[in-house]
Amino acid sequence: MTAIYLYPTLILYGFRKHATYVWAALAGAFTNSVFGILRAYVLIALWQARPHLGGYDVVDAVTFCFVTQAMIGPMQLFGGGLGIPERIRSGDIALDLVRPASLQAWTLAEDLGRAAYLLVVRGLPPTLLGALLFGLTHPDGPDRWALFGLSFLLGVVVSFAWRYLVALSVCWLIDERGVATVSMILMTFFSGLALPLTIFPGWLGELARSLPFAAMVQVPIDVYLGKGDGLAFQVLWAAVLLALGAAGTRLVRHKVVIQGG
Repeated sequence: MTAIYLYPTLILYGFRKHATYVWAALAGAFTNSVFGILRAYVLIALWQARPHLGGYDVVDAVTFCFVTQAMIGPMQLFGGGLGIPERIRSGDIALDLVRPASLQAWTLAEDLGRAAYLLVVRGLPPTLLGALLFGLTHPDGPDRWALFGLSFLLGVVVSFAWRYLVALSVCWLIDERGVATVSMILMTFFSGLALPLTIFPGWLGELARSLPFAAMVQVPIDVYLGKGDGLAFQVLWAAVLLALGAAGTRLVRHKVVIQGG
């Protein structure tokens, strides 16, 4: 199968694979909705006390809250989402590496399918509920919607590229749980999921906005709200992390650790 057919097929496969877990996705949507409401009231109180904090008004802050809740699943902001660590431990990674297709590209295609499914089933319900209960702002035209769609896609790619590197670390660390925990903390705090990075003070704010995690949430949110356009920043980090992932894949070919296989 040529690449022009292979990778779209893998995207569809990733979508259908995760569609088998519809109840888990709906449970996640419910949880995201509940926590979205709780977060919204906290942010409303904060922005009423500090109007225009970080360049946002109250409506922007509430919109930020529910759109970020919708991103948790598609962006896999708590880490994981790839089956590579289990395949490394079982030894099945050896089969993946001899396929006539790139392991990285293959896994990315499946992850895009996963993200598309979770966006629809787990991402839209919290956003629609937030719009119904609070009234949210939205992009002011088709051009802005298209820009947001592209930024969202780039955010998913950056998230994948980072998680792919974490997954490959199993080849050298045997157990990825420590790295995965550190990765989850970094993604949660520095992506913009917890709070807008625009309110981080001084050097901490500069650092947070320069790390790749900002490309996963903060940049797409800024595009959505019309607060900025960080597509070049996202493309840069996507290229850097994908290049590191490609280099890591080449190293894995020379160091496959089989545990219990």
